[in-house]
Amino acid sequence: MNSEATHVLSRRTADIVKASLGRRHAAERRFRLYGLMSIGAGILMLVILLVSIFGQGYRAFSQTYVGLDVSFDPAVIDPDGGRSPEALASADYGALLKRALGELFPDVTERQDKRALHRLISAGASYAVRDEILAHPELVGHSARVWVAAGADVDLLEKGYFDRSAAEAERRMKDRELAWIDRLKAEGRLERRFNAKFFTAGDSRDPEQAGIGGALMGSFYTVLVTLVLSLPIGVAAAIYLEEFAPRNHWVDFIEVNINNLAAVPSIVFGLLGLAVFINFLGVPRSSPLVGGLVLTLMTLPVIIIAARSALKAVPPSIREAAMGVGASPMQTVFHHVVPLAMPGMLTGAIIGMSRALGESAPLLMIGMVAFIVDIPHGIFDPATVLPVQVYLWADSPERGFVERTSAAILVLLAFLILMNGTAVYLRRRFERRW
Repeated sequence: MNSEATHVLSRRTADIVKASLGRRHAAERRFRLYGLMSIGAGILMLVILLVSIFGQGYRAFSQTYVGLDVSFDPAVIDPDGGRSPEALASADYGALLKRALGELFPDVTERQDKRALHRLISAGASYAVRDEILAHPELVGHSARVWVAAGADVDLLEKGYFDRSAAEAERRMKDRELAWIDRLKAEGRLERRFNAKFFTAGDSRDPEQAGIGGALMGSFYTVLVTLVLSLPIGVAAAIYLEEFAPRNHWVDFIEVNINNLAAVPSIVFGLLGLAVFINFLGVPRSSPLVGGLVLTLMTLPVIIIAARSALKAVPPSIREAAMGVGASPMQTVFHHVVPLAMPGMLTGAIIGMSRALGESAPLLMIGMVAFIVDIPHGIFDPATVLPVQVYLWADSPERGFVERTSAAILVLLAFLILMNGTAVYLRRRFERRW
């Protein structure tokens, strides 16, 4: 009787399980569907973001140029005839450009029309003519066609930002200016070329003259200082805490604070750098040195945690085998454990550097948001970084800075993808599975 009751109970239990099995499978399928939908939504948002940024930024990699036949009058360029670089550099090349435009459009005589005509070329076009003369002083006394950057409105018109068919009152450029541009284009004096100056020039108030060269060098020096300081300090701290530090309340307190510092908002490190490095220690403001010091404080917890995880991944048998053949604790760590954990350490360091490269909030607090025209040549020169440059351009009202903001974001994303891709490659290339 008992066996029969047990059999009946087992059948009932099996029936209940079978009845609920379909519901559990359906719930599992729904969970997987929700997960796929979440991943798909994230990928869709990422694609929309990248397409939007690329659609606005790719045009910044080209620039419209105007070809003018400039007569290099010695009376204007070098009245003394000495051909000294100082005299050639200080000449009034803007007057030569205005004269070339006047000869090309002799019917423009009104002052207001002349101003509109002069706006067809960039305000910095005279520097291009100056550089041409400094590179080829034999041109003095002769005429040559010089290609200078077009004005911002001309560049935007050629890139399709303005609607020529709109009413004249609704356009930034009047019909007369459009006629001048059409004539330049018909005579082969208007071309779009690769905008190399975008990668070599510093910041400028004029969008057609602005570039990310200064921000790139500032980012390079800042990340270099961060790497030189944070990598050895972070790795050394991780090795001590993981391999040599005694297990006591003081070490536990340090470990807890390292984990807490990794979650501190980055702007707090900027306030710390402003108070300690600038106000107390007197480090030059807006320099890559103070920026690197601040980013070092921010990335140290990340590097320490990643390095400790890499050390923990090395099996205890490696340590035991090394000590079994007579190696000291120091030799065991530096000859056996650290080389095996180095790929993971480097991966953590690269991820920390990529985070530092994309930070802007702490650098705003130490003055790296300043308008920097000159390209820095060292860690003590005033500089800005790429994320801050994006912030500055995004706040500019000129329409030409919109595409340059997106282009700078594309360059920044390219560097971040490159650094993270390098970290993934190193992890897969040198990782050992125990």
